[in-house]
Amino acid sequence: MTKKFVLGIYDDEDVLLQAIENVRAAGTNIYEVFSPYPVHGIDDVLGIKRSRLPIVAFFCGLFGTSFALWMQIWMLGFDWPMIIGGKPHISLPAFIPVTFELTVLCAAFGMVITFFIVTKLKPSFKVNVFDKRSTDDKFVMAIEVKEGVTDMSALNNLLRSNGAIEVNEKEVIK
Repeated sequence: MTKKFVLGIYDDEDVLLQAIENVRAAGTNIYEVFSPYPVHGIDDVLGIKRSRLPIVAFFCGLFGTSFALWMQIWMLGFDWPMIIGGKPHISLPAFIPVTFELTVLCAAFGMVITFFIVTKLKPSFKVNVFDKRSTDDKFVMAIEVKEGVTDMSALNNLLRSNGAIEVNEKEVIK
C-alpha cells in the first residue's frame, strides 16, 4: 500500500513554527514534522497532547515494589524461614535494595514495552525517510494527500506562502 505526501521544506525553525500554525488554521491535517534537532514548543503548535507514559511508569513501578516485597516476605518469612543473626524473618530494612531494584526494573521495562506498542515500532529493514536533509539542516512538514479530496495547487501555494523554500511530492510504501 502506497501513500502520497506533499513535503514542505523549511530552513528556519521560527518560520516552520509559524507555518504549522497557519497550515493548521487553514484546516489542513499535518501528518508529521521532521527536524534535525528538537524544536522547543513544536508539540504545542502541532496540538500533540501530553504523554501518558509517566502514568504507566508509576503503575509498573508500583507493581515492581509490590512484587519485590511479596516475593521477599514469602521466601524469607514463610517458604524457607531462616534465623540469621537473631533478626526477624520479615525485616523490611533488609528488603530495601531488592525492592528498589525491582521497582526500577519493572518501571523501565514497562515504559519501553508500552512505548513500542503505542507507537507501533517494530524491527524492519527499510526505514522510510521523507527527505534526507531533515537529518542535517532542513525542517520537513509532511502532509498526506488523499486522492480526490486534496487540492494539490492550493496546498502547494499554502506551503510556499508560509515560507517553504521547496515543495515536493513523495510516495511512500507503508
